[in-house]
Formats: sequence, C-alpha cells, structure tokens
Amino acid sequence: MGNLESALALSSARVEQAWQILKTGGFFEAWATIGAEPHVVGSLRMGLLVKHRDIDLHIYSSELSVSDSFLAVAHLAQNGVVRHVEYRNLIDTDEHCIEWHAGYVDDGGEEWQVDMIHILRGSRYDGYFERVADRISAVLTEEMRRAVLLLKYLTPDDCHVAGIEYYRAVIEGGVRTYEDFLEWRCDHPLLGVVEWMP
Repeated sequence: MGNLESALALSSARVEQAWQILKTGGFFEAWATIGAEPHVVGSLRMGLLVKHRDIDLHIYSSELSVSDSFLAVAHLAQNGVVRHVEYRNLIDTDEHCIEWHAGYVDDGGEEWQVDMIHILRGSRYDGYFERVADRISAVLTEEMRRAVLLLKYLTPDDCHVAGIEYYRAVIEGGVRTYEDFLEWRCDHPLLGVVEWMP
C-alpha cells in the first residue's frame, strides 16, 4: 500500500473513531447540562484527521462562568475515560474564552486530545472557525484534499504543524510535495492565531 492509500485509509478510520468518541464520551450532553452549545471545528469538521488523534470543539454560551465550565468538564471526567484535564482562563483576553484540553483514552488504549474552547457568544471568535472550516471544505478539490492528507501522513510524529498550515499551503501556495511544504513553512512562519480563509 502506497503512502497516499495509507493516508486515505488512516484518515477514514480516524474520522470514524473521533465521531464515536464524541458520542460515547457524552461530550455534547456534558456541555448541554450548562446550557452551552458545542460545535465541531478543525480537522474533524472537514474530515481531514490523519495521524494526530485530536478533536476540536468550540462551545458557546451567552455568559462565561468558570464554575459552570468546570461543572461541564466534571461530567466528562466522571465517565472514567477522560484521564487528565488542563484549564486556562482567557476570559479577560480578546479571545473571551476558557480553554480545556482533555486526554481521552479510546477502546484500544490510545490517547486522544480533545480541545474544548468555551467561548462567549457575540465575541470576536464566535463562529469564526466554523466559517473557516466550511470555507476550506468548499474550496478543496478532491486532488487538494488528497494532497493535504498525504502531507499530514508524511509529517513526522514529533513535528507539530497546525492544520491551517497544510490547508493554506495546498490551497494558496499550490504545495503538493512534503519537501515543498517544508520550504513553504519556512517562508510563512506561524505567528499566533492565523486568521486566514480561502
């Protein structure tokens, strides 16, 4: 099996696993207990997961309450498959959010990172990353999608690359090979939150 076929097969399996984790882990239900509305964003929303076992959720509520946010995450922690949680309070920043990073262990014993960003409705990033993901999905041709999946597959496990770097390189930069991607990254360093949309 070639690299592209392996990338496609792995992506299909990862996407299916991720949706199953959200379902069996009770993530949507946990946030609903505090009246918050979770949305899937990032690679999973676009069906572009490959090697990295990560799921991104943006969760919206009309008020940001630290205690309510902790309550929702406590529901998740009680099910036993969430092994650790990291918390950051960014309410008083431009992002108006509370960040949660949870380690979830799947049925096969592999750990997934579930990033849950609890965001104030009406603030700067309300719905922004959903729009980015939907726009990327609309622009990606099948050939581009395969290029993204292959680049992700070829990236070494110890190399951290933000998903948006792949999408921008392929769509805007015309990048198709891993060597060209490395060169493109050098010319386009990632600085903070990338506000790019095709």
